[in-house]
Amino acid sequence: MTHHLTRDEARRIAVRAQLLDAERPGDVVEVAEQLGYVKIDPTATIAPCEHTILWSRIGWSYEAGQLQKAVEIDRLLFEFDGAFRPISLLPLMLPAMREWPRRESSRQWLEANAPFKKDVLARLKGEGPLLASDIPDTAQVDRAPDGWYGKNQVPHMLDFLSRQGLVAIVGREGRHRRWDLAERVYPKGLPSLDPDEAARALAERRLQAVGIAKLKSPWSQIAEAGEPATVEGSRWRFRVDPEALAALEAEDDGRVAFLNPYDPMLFDRPRLSEIFEFDYVLEQFKPKPQRIYGYFAHPILMGDRFVGMLDAEVDKEREALRVNAVHEFLPFEPEEHDIVRSEISELGEWLGLPVIGLP
Repeated sequence: MTHHLTRDEARRIAVRAQLLDAERPGDVVEVAEQLGYVKIDPTATIAPCEHTILWSRIGWSYEAGQLQKAVEIDRLLFEFDGAFRPISLLPLMLPAMREWPRRESSRQWLEANAPFKKDVLARLKGEGPLLASDIPDTAQVDRAPDGWYGKNQVPHMLDFLSRQGLVAIVGREGRHRRWDLAERVYPKGLPSLDPDEAARALAERRLQAVGIAKLKSPWSQIAEAGEPATVEGSRWRFRVDPEALAALEAEDDGRVAFLNPYDPMLFDRPRLSEIFEFDYVLEQFKPKPQRIYGYFAHPILMGDRFVGMLDAEVDKEREALRVNAVHEFLPFEPEEHDIVRSEISELGEWLGLPVIGLP
């Protein structure tokens, strides 16, 4: 059976799936379980990505220490490939990790650096957990600097070994990752799945996180999970999460949310345009004269529509949250102004800073 949805229904499904509706989640783990991952990024005009993602869902009660506790003490989340993920996803990811790498150049680099790989694993076994800077670079073959990594080959090897499931991040010292053998970090006794079973389950979890996505979307990577659907006014073939579909009947007054530019709600740009009619462009890497909304402006979601952009940043000299501009795609109604101003004030309170420049 194919489900026929209005554009409003499709938007509500997507918003609820991303925990951006009026009913806020209770804690960090609940958010990670639903979203599948919480991206890590150091750009912090307001706060680092991982913290603004969680604040935009949980609200004022979220504190940064809650994330660290879930990762480093409770071990309910683990860090992998630039994001914090729920431990429930690890069994679904392990089959693909055991088959990594698929790219010939990566396999050749690992083969050429077999003694280096052995050195790194031995060092971690004997002395771990360690920072990358604690491990000598004994690489036989170097990878060229690419803008993310320098000449030191240890971060390259640790990244490769983590993708193979051999090492894992046990915690952080500031922005620096501390590494150990995966067998000492990941839980023991995890269920063993064959690759096809794991891939299907992972696709279902990805669909759960987005609610609705284009069939075989390269962005959402949901394959053929869920059930077929159409959306009014779109020629796309969609797949929809059955549980999200069943929850459509529940009432929801919506709310305002400021989304970090790396928020998972914004990741699938084609879907944003198709369902939300929002053509989002991150201006971080644009020359300043070409920016319209600001270096790291946060999209403003009101209910199930994107209504503007918040250009704000922490002013360290004045110890305040400075609002440079609130860009309105269409003029706000008076009550919409009040709602946005109230949310900016709450953002300042969460940061522990006064708000300046609020129009």
